Amino acid sequence: MKCPKCNVELIAKTRHKVDMSVCPSCEGMWLDAQELDQLENEAFDLGEDEKGTLVFSSTPTAQKCPQCGAKLQRFNYRAYDLQMEFCPNRHGYWLDADEDTRALELMKDEEHGYERSVRAEAQWGRMMQRMRTGSFLTRLKDLFHP
Repeated sequence: MKCPKCNVELIAKTRHKVDMSVCPSCEGMWLDAQELDQLENEAFDLGEDEKGTLVFSSTPTAQKCPQCGAKLQRFNYRAYDLQMEFCPNRHGYWLDADEDTRALELMKDEEHGYERSVRAEAQWGRMMQRMRTGSFLTRLKDLFHP
């Protein structure tokens, strides 16, 4: 396979515990769906459903898929300010140099935010439960009816 950016032969390399094809010239990388999922799972282990949508919308590029030659589509990774490309025939994803590291950082932040949201919802639920108890309502009524 050849790099869609500089047409150099991609080489096998392991980054962030994921085997992928990397361009020795521009250091971009080609990952299939399983490899991208494996990369994300290095930082986010709360499950696939909690990751959110990978691609919301895309635009065509001039670069071609290293596997089938179809024009790659550019998208904002999970609606973040990180642009990547994907093959419309589902062969894989092109990440420019170090975008794998940025994706890991985003997924780590996403996991932290998700865990924080779950904790906040649990606390809110407990507070609402306490507010529904008779003793709380009685005390509240007593404040307004001396």
